[in-house]
Amino acid sequence: MSELPVLAYKVLTSEQMAAFGRDGGFAGAPVDLTDGFIHMSTADQIDETVAKHFAGQDGLLVLAVDLAGLGDAVRWEPSRGGALFPHLYGALEAEAVVASCALARDVSGKIVLP
Repeated sequence: MSELPVLAYKVLTSEQMAAFGRDGGFAGAPVDLTDGFIHMSTADQIDETVAKHFAGQDGLLVLAVDLAGLGDAVRWEPSRGGALFPHLYGALEAEAVVASCALARDVSGKIVLP
C-alpha cells in the first residue's frame, strides 16, 4: 500500500459501545489492553478482522476513526501476512470518531462501513 488510508475502523461489542458513549472514549478491548495498543483495520482488512476475531457474535458496531487527528499515536505495523495495520497507542477519544453504525453486510456478504 503506497498511500496509507486516512480512515480506520474499530469493531466494538454493544457493551463496549455503551461504555464508549458513557465515558467519551475507549481504552481498549481486552486484547488491546494486553497488546498495549488499540487494534484497528482498514476498509480492505475489516472483513477478515471480523471473521477472525468476532465470528458468531451479535450486536457489533463499527466506528470510523479519522487517523489524521491522532498524529504519532497511530503506528502502521505489520500483522496478518505482513500487511500494515493501524494501531493506536493511547485511548480512542470520541472526537476522533467520525461515524458509527451497527455491523451489517451487503448482499454479497461484505461489511457495510459507516
